[in-house]
Amino acid sequence: MMKEYFNDIFALSGRIIKHNLRSVDTMITVVIMPIMIMLGMVYIFGGSIQLQGVQSQDYVDYIMPGILLITIASSSAYTSLRINLDKTRGMFERFKSMPIAKSAVLGGHVVASVIFMLISCAAVLLVGLLIGFRSDASFLEWLMIILFLVLFAFMLTWLSVPFGLMAGGVEGASAFSYVILLLMFVSSAFVPVEGMSKIVRIFAENQPMTPIIQTLRNLFNAQPLTSDAWVSLIWIAAILIISYIAGMKVYRKV
Repeated sequence: MMKEYFNDIFALSGRIIKHNLRSVDTMITVVIMPIMIMLGMVYIFGGSIQLQGVQSQDYVDYIMPGILLITIASSSAYTSLRINLDKTRGMFERFKSMPIAKSAVLGGHVVASVIFMLISCAAVLLVGLLIGFRSDASFLEWLMIILFLVLFAFMLTWLSVPFGLMAGGVEGASAFSYVILLLMFVSSAFVPVEGMSKIVRIFAENQPMTPIIQTLRNLFNAQPLTSDAWVSLIWIAAILIISYIAGMKVYRKV
């Protein structure tokens, strides 16, 4: 039974991955755009920002964790969009009439999304290496980095599910990703929070993206993990569980 269930998931995920690879718009948004943001921050703003307190390491090393999370966030918008398209085009009704596990339909979207997110992150890391990104992380720390990225990808993917199911059209389906991107910019992704105004700093320090970014940064730099790691896991677990419950509840009503 479990083998058939996972076969259904991977068969359906293959369909989504093929759609993404054939979509030029998707490739531009989820791969090229994060790379352009990284290049812009490093070569346009990098020199000025380093003067404001990031002298201890190259700026590309500093922003890499945030860029990777932005890459995943950009991909999550297309997860929501693909789910909404399947709903509006009647694909869910068609799948429900087939001899497959009903939950495997959403599972296929989630698995495809996470795989595509990790491929996009690998492409961004490769470009980062070409422009000077370096990491002191050990093999174990790289495994932990990958684990955090996978967990973050699952979290945002499941967060995109209820939005994609509830949205009336493709425009609204991906709107939630703008909130995620805003949280990225109001965090320690590009500048230390210590230099922000008091109100903005308090918000930046107490929203989920900052501890996740700080944890990844510590792992890349082979620094001891702090309480940020536990805070990150709590945020990820809470959002993932709530999103999964909400997504499955909405899916049953579709």
